[in-house]
Amino acid sequence: MNHAEACDDRRWYTIRTHPKQEDRASYNLLTCEVETLLPKIRDCRYNQFSGAPTYTVKPLFPRYIFGRFELGALLHKIRFTRGVHSVVSFGGRPVSVDDEVITLIRGRMNEDGCVRIAEQFNPGDEVLIKDGPLKNFVGIFERAVGASDRVMILLHTIAYQGHVSVERGLLAKPARTAAAHAHGV
Repeated sequence: MNHAEACDDRRWYTIRTHPKQEDRASYNLLTCEVETLLPKIRDCRYNQFSGAPTYTVKPLFPRYIFGRFELGALLHKIRFTRGVHSVVSFGGRPVSVDDEVITLIRGRMNEDGCVRIAEQFNPGDEVLIKDGPLKNFVGIFERAVGASDRVMILLHTIAYQGHVSVERGLLAKPARTAAAHAHGV
């Protein structure tokens, strides 16, 4: 650890933003040389009639971002930054966020800033397709397809088995399988 790191009193804090102002607050804080973290998620919805996917990117924590700064030097400036509502506090004092929490969130982020929150599947797991044109079909998870969010499953239908490639976010473990695994069956 060098001298600059030893004297660094910057900590991570949770900053509450005005509605739909997360990007604005983050940008304005960056101009004040405050390190920020704005984790996002990619949401996919399917048109109920056509089955066409629509993708949107939105904050993982709506109305909240993380900022790393020295409390005594920048708190007043941060409170009056455009897009910022307040710094999350208890008993009138801002509460810092552990570095481990920030490291955990960053460890789940892709290069595009989106957090991976999809359920993890192992080869052989029974899966249920929860949305889209194959909604409520059951199959067996086989493998991920490259670096994309697509996966291969062996689809079970009446008198037919076929391989199908679907978005990972469309899958869930069926309730009966999750309950059976929980009871060791």
